[in-house]
Amino acid sequence: MTATADFLHQAKTRGFIHQVTDEAALHARLAQGPLPGYIGFDATADSLHVGSLVQIMLLRLLQRTGNRPVVLMGGGTTKVGDPSFRDEARPLLDDARIEANKAGIRKVFDNFLSFGDGPTDAIMLDNAEWLDRLLYIPFLRDIGRHFSVNRMLTMDSVRLRLDREQNLSFLEFNYMLLQAYDFLELSRRHRVALQMGGSDQWGNIVMGTDLCRRIDGSDAFGITTPLLTTASGAKMGKTAAGAVWLNADRVSPYDYWQFWRNTEDADVGRFLGLFTELPMEEVARLAALRGAEVNDAKKVLATEATALLHGRAAAEAAAETARRTFEEGAAAETLPSHATGLPVGIVEIMVEARLVASKGEARRLIAQGGVRLNDAPVTDAAAQVGPADLRDGAAKLSLGRKRHLLVRAG
Repeated sequence: MTATADFLHQAKTRGFIHQVTDEAALHARLAQGPLPGYIGFDATADSLHVGSLVQIMLLRLLQRTGNRPVVLMGGGTTKVGDPSFRDEARPLLDDARIEANKAGIRKVFDNFLSFGDGPTDAIMLDNAEWLDRLLYIPFLRDIGRHFSVNRMLTMDSVRLRLDREQNLSFLEFNYMLLQAYDFLELSRRHRVALQMGGSDQWGNIVMGTDLCRRIDGSDAFGITTPLLTTASGAKMGKTAAGAVWLNADRVSPYDYWQFWRNTEDADVGRFLGLFTELPMEEVARLAALRGAEVNDAKKVLATEATALLHGRAAAEAAAETARRTFEEGAAAETLPSHATGLPVGIVEIMVEARLVASKGEARRLIAQGGVRLNDAPVTDAAAQVGPADLRDGAAKLSLGRKRHLLVRAG
């Protein structure tokens, strides 16, 4: 097996594959040499979150096996909105906000991919380059005639909205045409022959492969990844405090480490395969640990996943901070911190530092006994942190046993 063809084998072994179009033909194409493959990311926020990490790791695996990853930013499609599995239309963003979001997202990919001009170097493109210049009537004549409305209405992304009698705008209905057209443009401009995405993108991806074959007769393949939920059925990457963002200014390396450390026991083996680059023999060994030993596997998962995003030094510092905090009870200086004017309400701090999503949630946690200040329970939602609470310049605010914040005067 050639190095490039090993991509499909490794992707299967590590748990990335849900569906493949014409697997035998894709394997044969991979064996011919570096294959450019892409995944699209709409610029709806200034960072991606853990829910996008399967796709990012798949692009990284594509590059590690000698192929070329293509990151397609949806500067154009963000202006339309993907209806896939959404109950309502996404808010439309202006050009300035989209550009700012793209800049923030680029920082994430710089941690995972090597960009350049070589045959296996990653490239980042923006579909606004061709979508913003489309002439609508010629586009409908040249591209739209290849799409059956009957078939489009059977796609889950459309059917589910209609079944719920929720509005689907004509603007959103065009999204799958634009996504398919992206594949055609990438095939023509950069010889891209593979589109990858989540399982909710299967219909759109198949539309793109069909369009490439019908118009240009070009090779076009698709891969989808499984819908990722935790063992308890929760959506991957969601916590009580909101999304687990990948940019350090949104979620600190320490909090990112803690997110992985808190993985459910039943998910450890699966997540080690997807979100680390440990050999699968080691993944199997760690996944087999039971009882208290499973915590060792969780620490490995947390450190390896954090190292990929934030670097080895930051990951090991987070692990050491956790060890000191939980094993020694120390308020380690490397805990995430929040500077603010004192005195200030604890509820306000929790919201400002994004420990919770709302003041109501902060008050509920306090009422449930889940908040401590300098290891003493907080029982009053009106309690404040003042200068007298500082110990060596900081007060330690804790949510549960595993989330901590150093509050400093600022």
